[in-house]
Amino acid sequence: MISFWPRPRPELCLGIAPRLPLESSPLAALGLMMWRPSLLLLLLLLRRGAQGKPSPDAGPHGQGRVHHAAPLSEATHDDAHGNFQYDHEAFLGREVAKEFDQLTPEESQARLGRIVDRMDRAGDGDGWVSLAELRAWIAHTQQRHIRDSVSAAWNTYDTDRDGRVGWEELRNATYGHYEPGEEFHDVEDAETYKKMLTRDERRFRVADQDGDSMATREELTAFLHPEEFPHMRDIVIAETLEDLDKNKDGYVQVDEYIADLYSAEPGEEEPAWVQTEREQFRDFRDLNKDGKLDGSEVGHWVLPPAQDQPLVEANHLLHESDTDKDGRLSKAEILGNWNMFVGSQATNYGEDLTRHHDEL
Repeated sequence: MISFWPRPRPELCLGIAPRLPLESSPLAALGLMMWRPSLLLLLLLLRRGAQGKPSPDAGPHGQGRVHHAAPLSEATHDDAHGNFQYDHEAFLGREVAKEFDQLTPEESQARLGRIVDRMDRAGDGDGWVSLAELRAWIAHTQQRHIRDSVSAAWNTYDTDRDGRVGWEELRNATYGHYEPGEEFHDVEDAETYKKMLTRDERRFRVADQDGDSMATREELTAFLHPEEFPHMRDIVIAETLEDLDKNKDGYVQVDEYIADLYSAEPGEEEPAWVQTEREQFRDFRDLNKDGKLDGSEVGHWVLPPAQDQPLVEANHLLHESDTDKDGRLSKAEILGNWNMFVGSQATNYGEDLTRHHDEL
């Protein structure tokens, strides 16, 4: 996820009432789980009378907006020495992989067999695990934290418990119930709230791919985590441009880029890290060297091209396990190389297989 600023406390999500202060609104409180626009930061700063100035050791500002895919594992990929920890965490997810040590090898293999069946059922159900099915599984396990965050939000927004979240439900749960034309008449900073409401509605409409104004779990996930979905790329870029483009010319000038991270005190000399950011803008952000960032350059910055890590790992596991070299894996081939997939570690997929998920 992209993280813009220290987030409100997650416990604020637990009590939701209409017309809460911005810091306590559900969408703001869910900032730990979602890509939140800088309008939130703006309002917080207006209320606190503070300067938007991070500490010098906070690192380059640009990294705060950039979405980098997390590595599949922090372990060293060292199969040559019999260390399969990287493969275990890539295949199962880090938290699940930690539980493997609780199982015997026999139980690990039995659960791996159930995972193989699930991978095949999620694909074409032909009795084999293809490269695409293996890649999809790895991507699925790596996104467990996202699914968990959406599950935590679901009951807040699905107020009528019909299994979908309508725009009206989400709006009312987030901003409170207002009569038409009376929106935010009773709160401070009403115009900022209106801008946030408009922005959230626009993002919801893009996430709502079938246009029925009702979000499925997948569509709500796209709303809360737009950086994870290719069809949401343009809305991420548009929101970033709106945050930074103060003169509304459709571009991000270097001074707008700097102003988003640093506000100088009167007579204060610009620190070295800010000067370094100017160089980053000139040398790496401004690809066509015209002195400003257009939408394409903003997209390249905040959503940079990345290697398809699940595909790389899927190719590796297939290559190491495909004994007959037919380009696909049988259940027997996977179980024959079970130590690379799960080793002697445990999984909670015994629980996962009995739970009802709107998942892969």
